[in-house]
Amino acid sequence: MKTIAAGPILVQATRGGIVESFHRGAFAVVDAQGALVQALGDIERPIFPRSAVKLLQALPLVASGAADALALGDEELALACASHSGEEAHARTAAGMLAKAGVDAGVLECGTHWPYNEEAQRELARRGLSPSALHNNCSGKHSGFVCLGCHLHGREGLRGFLAGYVQPEHALMREVSAALQAATGWDLRQSARGIDGCSIPAHAVPLRHLALAFARVASGQGLPPELARAARRLREAAARAPFFTSGTGKFDARVMTHFGTRVYCKVGAEGVHCAALPELGLGIAVKMDDGNNARACEVVLAALLQRLFARSACSEADAVFLAALADQPLRNRRGIEVGRLQAAAALRAA
Repeated sequence: MKTIAAGPILVQATRGGIVESFHRGAFAVVDAQGALVQALGDIERPIFPRSAVKLLQALPLVASGAADALALGDEELALACASHSGEEAHARTAAGMLAKAGVDAGVLECGTHWPYNEEAQRELARRGLSPSALHNNCSGKHSGFVCLGCHLHGREGLRGFLAGYVQPEHALMREVSAALQAATGWDLRQSARGIDGCSIPAHAVPLRHLALAFARVASGQGLPPELARAARRLREAAARAPFFTSGTGKFDARVMTHFGTRVYCKVGAEGVHCAALPELGLGIAVKMDDGNNARACEVVLAALLQRLFARSACSEADAVFLAALADQPLRNRRGIEVGRLQAAAALRAA
């Protein structure tokens, strides 16, 4: 197996005036023509973007006409791009998408886990219920696949058509992979392919190409017209229904609630975060070496947004909001501030 060089330190945690721990990684900021605006670390090494590319995977749902045919609204389209917390509204919305396709949660092949949201966990337990596939953080994405399948195949024999839809050669996954390749400009056949947490194929793509894909999502440039329209509709749905992109208190929902259509962002497992900035026509892709999401990825993305928006119109409210995300207090169980989580020197100087 090839040796991977450690990336630069992007985030550090301090305590007592010294650095206690740090997180290495890489990022790329690219425009829709593929020009590199900013970068640190190895942006050419293919990495698995995981859930960060759910919007790209949802492009066929809209471009095919399935979303219109089934009258999917903003909440449903946002959920199709989501890694949600399994709250009641998330599960209910996924069930509603399946009902529009004429099926139920029994067709979902994403697996089952308890809701990530603790209140939702407790509520299920209080009612003596077990989680279903609807509570899986990927149930919205998979419900979108089912809706696409309903549009392509029709309701007659739909369950049979959907069987094994997570397999790479299934018609649905071929549509999804084609959209990913069109957006990234990366030949998926030349790279590694794994299996994602929700069982669909996971394709390895370099950070530079992931950033390019989100610059295309931001601007529409470089995408076929039907995919450009689909990208815009999905971005706008997320901006209008940010809770359904993630959940209560989640970074992505907070950022999109604040910025609206100015920022689309999506986290992925193992330390990946991507963003589209329509005002600037830029895309961002981040990968942390240690796979850290909640601590490191969010700080890097917030710091990059600080720098990029500082070049354009950045309100005082924007500056205050991003500063709090890029330099966060660390508190103990009594609420006492014991340290800071902040962008490291290499990131601040980028």
